Order: sequence, then C-alpha cells, then structure tokens
Amino acid sequence: MPKTTIKPREDEPEDQSPARRLRLRATWMYYVEEMTQHEIAQRLGIGRVTVVRMLAAARERNEVRISIDDKLAECVDLERQLETRFDIDEAVVVPLSSADADATASVSAATGEYISGMVRSDMKIGVGGGRTLVNSLAYMREKPVENVSVVSMLGGIMKARQFNPAEFAWRFATLYQADCYLMTAPLVVDSPETRTTLIERCGLHDVFEMARALDAVVLGAAGMGADATSHRSRLISDSDRESLIAAGAVGDLLFHFLDADGHLVDHPINECVMSVPLDIVRQVPQRVLAAGGKGKVRAMRASLGLLKPTTLITDQFTAAELLKSDR
Repeated sequence: MPKTTIKPREDEPEDQSPARRLRLRATWMYYVEEMTQHEIAQRLGIGRVTVVRMLAAARERNEVRISIDDKLAECVDLERQLETRFDIDEAVVVPLSSADADATASVSAATGEYISGMVRSDMKIGVGGGRTLVNSLAYMREKPVENVSVVSMLGGIMKARQFNPAEFAWRFATLYQADCYLMTAPLVVDSPETRTTLIERCGLHDVFEMARALDAVVLGAAGMGADATSHRSRLISDSDRESLIAAGAVGDLLFHFLDADGHLVDHPINECVMSVPLDIVRQVPQRVLAAGGKGKVRAMRASLGLLKPTTLITDQFTAAELLKSDR
C-alpha cells in the first residue's frame, strides 16, 4: 500500500471546525491506521454511513494526498496518542509556530470553536476562568440556545479584573442567551469557617448544588510561573505563591493547587478558596480541559490525573511534552 497522507485544502482556514476535525480524524484512522469503517464508526460514536460519507468528502476535497502537511499530520498523530495515553474521548491539538511561542491565542481559538459545537439545548455548563477561556469568547459563534444555564464555579466577583471568573461566565452566557449563575464571593476568604458560612448561610449553597447536576464543565489549568493568571492578576500574594511552591504546588485547577501527582497540596489556601470541590467536578459527564504553553505542562499533567477530562485542547508542543513521561 503506498504511503497515504492527509492534507487540508489550501482554501480552507487553518483553524478547524468540529465537523472538519471529525472528518480528518476519520480519514486518518482509515488511511493511516488502516482501521475498518465499522471500527471507525464505533470509535467515534457515529454511523458507518456517516464514516463512508466523510471519507468520500475527504477525497473530493483533495485532503487525501501523496504529499503531506507535516504540521497537520503531527497534530492528528498527537491527538490519537493523547487519547490512548490518557484515556481521553477527544483530544484537539493545534499548531504553534515554536515551543517558546505564547499558546494562548491558538488554544483559545480551538476552545471557542469547540464550545460553539458543544452547546446545545437544555444544557447546564460549569465554567472556570483565566486567559485562555476569556480569549476563547472571540471565537464562539453567537446564537440563541433554549434552556441553557451557565454556572461560574469560582468566586472572585468582588473585584473587577480582566480575567475574573465572573467576567467569563456572564459573557459566555450572553452569547447563547443563557441563564447565568455567579458565585458572589471573594476568590479566597480568610478561613475555612468563613467559607462554610458563606456556603451554608449566605445563599451560595444553591450554586454548589447546581454543580452536582452539570452536563459539562469547561476549565483551564494554570502553572506557578510569573505569567500565571493568579500572579499577574494579584489573586494571591507573592508570599503565598512562594509558600505554595515550597509545599510542592505545580499549578492550579479551579484555584485548587496541585502537586506533581495531581493531589491537593497541604496549604491553607486550598481550604479557603471559594470554588466547587474537584471531587464534584470529576463526576460531571463532559469535562473539557483547555490549556497550553510550556509553563503549564506540569500543571496540565497533574490536572489530567485528577480531573480525567473527556476532552483535552492544547498545542502541539505541550502535547508532545505531556507524552514524554509521567513527570
């Protein structure tokens, strides 16, 4: 069998729609991995007739060629490796110009496109915050969707900041004319007792209960570097950041600070953060983790172990690093 390659049409944009990405995945499985149409249908959860149509469309669009677009092929291959290695339903890997480039724009574009295809009627969606998610708003397709609820799973509404979790939640909800539920509390309070009081006596209990009935969550992961949102937005003090690193923190997920093994570090902030507990988040059926960049590799690896996302969106260099080792 001659070497078969997959190449996008020159007149199509670099960023991929969900339908086009699915077509390329099916094409890769068929021509490169030599899977049968029946096996592809089972793996992707679609009908065999749909697989046949996608393969025909790929041929018609000249996406199956002898010459190869190395960048696309590498990304598709990395997606398949991530799915197998971390037991992920779907990985989306986007090209990046270099390992040192800021991955935010590329990952945000893919995240916005993915969310646009994910949102459907009667959904309850929980969201985090951060640069990647806020920037993804520009790539979402605005449309009214019936009976959608968006739930912010983090506090932080007390101060207006560019990457405030509440900012992302309500703007996201506005795009889809959805109901929006905010956690009207600081991101970090002064004691575990204050946290308990706010939840049980100040009206936040309902938000936490809603989190138990979510259909999907969309989260980012953050590292501990100087470019992390928690540091740039002064969400924690320099001394707290230093003590978190000393305690073994490699990053945070929903502002829960994790060690390299994906466990919560022993630090007071983890007991005082106004955030939905991660053991609740892990039970949500669809869990989307979107992050990229070399400064987030350790945080993402920890988050993969703890969250076990169903969908991972990242860049090609971060994907390659995640696959290198367990640490």
